[in-house]
Amino acid sequence: MNANVLLKPIKLGRYELPNRIFMAPMTRSRADNPDNAATPLIAEYYAQRASAGLIITEGSQVSPQAVGYINTPGIYSPAQVEGWKLVTEAVHSKNGHIFCQLWHCGRISHPDFHGGKLPVAPSAINPMDKSFTPEGFKDTVAPHALTTTEIHAITRDFRQAAENAVVAGFDGVEIHSANGYLFHQFFTNCSNNRKDEYGGSHENKARFFFETLSAIGTAIGFDRVGVRLNPSCHGFFGITIDEDTIPTFEYIAHSLNDYHNLAYAHFTEPFNPVDNVPYAVKEIAKHFRSQYKGTMIINSRFKSDSGSRVIEEGYADAVAFGKPFLSNPDLVERIASGANWARWDDKTFYTPGPKGYTDYSRLSD
Repeated sequence: MNANVLLKPIKLGRYELPNRIFMAPMTRSRADNPDNAATPLIAEYYAQRASAGLIITEGSQVSPQAVGYINTPGIYSPAQVEGWKLVTEAVHSKNGHIFCQLWHCGRISHPDFHGGKLPVAPSAINPMDKSFTPEGFKDTVAPHALTTTEIHAITRDFRQAAENAVVAGFDGVEIHSANGYLFHQFFTNCSNNRKDEYGGSHENKARFFFETLSAIGTAIGFDRVGVRLNPSCHGFFGITIDEDTIPTFEYIAHSLNDYHNLAYAHFTEPFNPVDNVPYAVKEIAKHFRSQYKGTMIINSRFKSDSGSRVIEEGYADAVAFGKPFLSNPDLVERIASGANWARWDDKTFYTPGPKGYTDYSRLSD
């Protein structure tokens, strides 16, 4: 299979992108300042990888309530908008394109981030996991179950964050509705036992997500909005799969077809093996390509050959690479030339400074 299919241009929303090798969002905890704002170091990191067809940033929290980790950048304050301007200007100076991933951690947070107040979620169900706080890892707690008024306020936070992202110079935004975070918590029975219009049926469990998608798309244009989904997420941040999980995501995928101008849907293959997990789907791209008719990105553990194959077979339109893009800032060039990929150093994923962040070598070095 010819890896060059990854190098073919693609139209995504209002943009003509030079290739289908996208940079996946990756939390790297380098916003180590009181404002939790992006820095010149973060700008350098993204600019090094500007040859990607599209860069999707690390999750950027939409409000103080949305925080769930130390040193992650936000997109809700003027200082944070100014910080992100450094990033977008650096990427655009190299003719790159960059979307900001909008994030709310929900119950995967801790009272230490909120002045002692509980994190929020659809229901008061403890994920029974660990939260990485300023004082190290601590046990998660049972969150505060959101009222309908509070849910509507979070939708407004996402809309404002999207507008802030445009002011900061981003080409668009991705709604982080995967990996056990707030929207995903509404999708699954293990974290949502509500009896109101936000729980129970597929439509109800997806209502908050679609209300927020509509608000953001109305504000900045749906052709500048993507969404992230992880249907077979299991054993990750307290998320488990049951008989209703995949049907809920099928409902979401079908409903996304109504948003004709949506930039893309970004699906993730299972993080963990799900061969022995009842009701799970092992091959997400193959399953959901028949459900969603728009531009589809697929992610997780792809190489040049497997990434090329999934596009050639028609199951996806682009492939997002995560850790390989961290350790290979010139991943596009390496795929084009058939060069080997450097291995990442997982000990420096979340540590301050340039080590394991901006110091990975390029073929041209």
